[in-house]
Amino acid sequence: MPLLKLVPDNTNIDFLRWRWFAIIVSTSLIAASIFFIATWGLNLGVDFAGGQMVRVTLTKPVPIEDLRARIGQLDLGDASIQQFGSPTEVAIRMPLPKGDANQAADRVKGAIRSLDSSARFDAVETVSGKVSEELFTAGGLSLLLAMLGIAAYIWVRFEWQFGVGALVSLIHDLTIVIGFFALTQMEFNLNVIAALLTLIGFSLNDTVVVYDRIRENLKKYRKMAIEPLLNLSVNETLARTVATNTAVFLAILALVLIGPEIIRGLTVGILVGVIIGTYSSIYVARFVLVPLGVTADSFLHYEDTPGTPGKA
Repeated sequence: MPLLKLVPDNTNIDFLRWRWFAIIVSTSLIAASIFFIATWGLNLGVDFAGGQMVRVTLTKPVPIEDLRARIGQLDLGDASIQQFGSPTEVAIRMPLPKGDANQAADRVKGAIRSLDSSARFDAVETVSGKVSEELFTAGGLSLLLAMLGIAAYIWVRFEWQFGVGALVSLIHDLTIVIGFFALTQMEFNLNVIAALLTLIGFSLNDTVVVYDRIRENLKKYRKMAIEPLLNLSVNETLARTVATNTAVFLAILALVLIGPEIIRGLTVGILVGVIIGTYSSIYVARFVLVPLGVTADSFLHYEDTPGTPGKA
């Protein structure tokens, strides 16, 4: 039985032909993401904003207006009520109570039971303002250090242009994914930070493989112009990229469709990141090397070892 091949052998796609279209797409997505982040902001979860959240599953749909009116009578501050998953699954987010947090949660439960006596309370989360600020700072710092660490590794492993290219690609991907959360107003919490860190590692895996092939071809085809050489390298690694990313996409898609709601931010973030990361691995991480000045002579200062393709 022949093996399934998502990309035929000897594929020769002229990716550079569409680079200006890709530049327009990337610029537009980044600009839109920055706009939504700056104007709409992120729907910060309790992890980052502080406060109290009650997740409840009702036995029958209850109008949001009725829930808001009943909880508003408790005088616990402005409550944000959102449906997720289905009309019977509701998340109620409130400011951090001034008194006993457990007592405030019990009052909310009592108000909900007055509308649905058989309601099931799935989780009650309480995070203080100080803890939420520390979590937000630690999450942002972890993303920054991960990106800088990857850029430094690729810089040492290859050349400085490759490190800059990897960093530009990561910033491109993270900005668009964060912009997606600003656009959809999905809850931005620690699960999303985990998704972004996963995206950084995922992008590194693909970037290192491709950069290694580019370096090999720079040694092997020293008389080839840089743009055709990049096209060749992309096509040579395309089968691996498509097979790996498709497998990851299908696995994450299954979790998005039938996975638990508690990890929805994680799975959706990774799913969007895989799509954007696959695109950027072709048109950002690789072809940004051209304006950075990578040429066929970039690796001539390395001494070729016997048996390598570039050995004279």
